[in-house]
Amino acid sequence: MVLQNRSEIATANRVVVKVGSSSISGKNAAKIANLVAALATAHKSGQEVILVTSGAIATAIPLFGLETRPDDLATSQALASIGQGRLIARYQESLERYDIIAGQVLLTAQDLEGEETSTNAKSAMQRLLELRAIPIVNENDTVATAEIRFGDNDRLAALVAVLVEADALILLSDVDALYNKPPSEPGAVRLDEVRFGEDLSQFDIAGSGSSVGTGGAITKVAAAEIATAAGVSVLLTSADLVAEALSGAAVGTWFEAKG
Repeated sequence: MVLQNRSEIATANRVVVKVGSSSISGKNAAKIANLVAALATAHKSGQEVILVTSGAIATAIPLFGLETRPDDLATSQALASIGQGRLIARYQESLERYDIIAGQVLLTAQDLEGEETSTNAKSAMQRLLELRAIPIVNENDTVATAEIRFGDNDRLAALVAVLVEADALILLSDVDALYNKPPSEPGAVRLDEVRFGEDLSQFDIAGSGSSVGTGGAITKVAAAEIATAAGVSVLLTSADLVAEALSGAAVGTWFEAKG
């Protein structure tokens, strides 16, 4: 079913939610509780929810007194191996308040490019949903190399949404919507809806991500293009508005899917 507008998210069968590193790590680590509460409400209503999360490396960065994401691959891999366990533990601890079990799914780009491995990944997530667990997906940064990395989890989320045939993909950011230029600049206008195939080249959306993340507005638009081309509707909004997004409220920017 191709959703026609954001209000239909509330009654969608399967929804993928993606959250970035800066929204759930560092000073925002406590926001995991709010995110989980919104996911639990949707889950309790009968929806199938898959969470795609960044944050493994960002979770480990302060443990070693670092201030920004490392540039070299080996350090990134080491921090990912340390931070991933802590990150999934935070999610599970928060989910236990709602008697929901998390299922960790770590993927590389090659996993979704190969027919056998992508089928296996889809089957695993399907079974987790049947068991009423919430699959929590992240890139397997510990073994991923510079050549095969997704580059950002926005693209990973889009590919997962397409793989599991989700009805909607919600991309959570530090900004409440997509703007025609950086929202901090004078005259920035919020885009309420982007029609399928609409040309956004006239807008300045090439802003960079945070010091701990790899994404930004441009990666989210690229992810939306992947998902909508496959018939998956996309909503881009702030992590603070995840509950409203899942309830179908008029928040964020709606990307129309191919009919």
